[in-house]
Amino acid sequence: MLIVRGKVEGCSLERFEASTGLKLMDSTGIKDELPGISTFLNRLLALTIDMQGIIFTAFEGLLNARIEGAIASGSYDAGLETLSAESFVVTGRETIYTHPGTGAETRLLAISERRRNRPVTLDAALDHLLDPRAKLLVNERSGRAAVQVHAPAVMTDDGDVQYRVRLIRPMEAHTIPFGAMVGSHWVEAGRDAFASVWDAEVAEVPEFSDSTIHIVTGLLLPIWRRLPNESSRVYRLQTDDGERIIGRRVSPAWAANAVTTGSVSLSADDAFAALMEGRTIIDLDDGLQLRRVRVMGAYRIELSGFTDTMRERLSAYGLFHEIISWKLRMFVPTDASGVAVLARLLDRWSVGCIIEREAA
Repeated sequence: MLIVRGKVEGCSLERFEASTGLKLMDSTGIKDELPGISTFLNRLLALTIDMQGIIFTAFEGLLNARIEGAIASGSYDAGLETLSAESFVVTGRETIYTHPGTGAETRLLAISERRRNRPVTLDAALDHLLDPRAKLLVNERSGRAAVQVHAPAVMTDDGDVQYRVRLIRPMEAHTIPFGAMVGSHWVEAGRDAFASVWDAEVAEVPEFSDSTIHIVTGLLLPIWRRLPNESSRVYRLQTDDGERIIGRRVSPAWAANAVTTGSVSLSADDAFAALMEGRTIIDLDDGLQLRRVRVMGAYRIELSGFTDTMRERLSAYGLFHEIISWKLRMFVPTDASGVAVLARLLDRWSVGCIIEREAA
């Protein structure tokens, strides 16, 4: 399609058709049945090395964009992966299926995971300044620090080149389009000011992070189609007690719906972890909804669907609000107080539905 649109520089439609003998157009426009991948690759072998390089450079740009998107969404399948952490402890076991013929069981395990936090040190952050394109930034709104470094450009489906930068923070890094920095609250900062903010953030990072993961193990084939279809990756791990576990990892939303009988229940801790992970949307009574959003380059938990009469109570519960693009929006804190705020919300408005974000 990029070749047809003339988006592949150095390889026009006419040149491609003449060189390969493949016709992409007919009298009505783009052909309904384009050449298959095997035919495409075989015909490329007849091209000059320079022309092969032009076409494969365009193809590689599209492929890299797909892979990075899959990694960012958590759907990239890298095969069997071994999970490692400071500690794994099984905290819950539920049988969600029993084979009628053999009695073999499919079990849903809740596993407490403890990971050691390894924030980027100030020296490591400043080392990026060896690249003259790197910049030290401080966010005027949030007061957080980041190092802006160059990121590889990608080609969009329309054939346009998207230039990008990568923002490195003490505990995370994300890649964004270069244009998104224009008009943002990130401003360049001097080395001393940056160092002060960075060290303060690193000092706030706890030594360990605790979370809960959910693994479906045992007999999987009969319920394979019930499992999330965005990724079929299989994980293995060993608990502190020496138990070896292998199975499919599922989201907190899927786990809650798999074991519920009647009303859906979710603890504040599990809700906070699920929302911060970004794959779960929680619907509450009275039309309220919780989900993770990105605001000013940082992740937040947003509460939507509230009315004017709820605002005072929500503020008393600990939510904070901001006016963004002339619209009042309310957020649950993502710091240590967030769990307590969520607990007050869930105590007042019960969970109506837990949705996996991909399905939503």
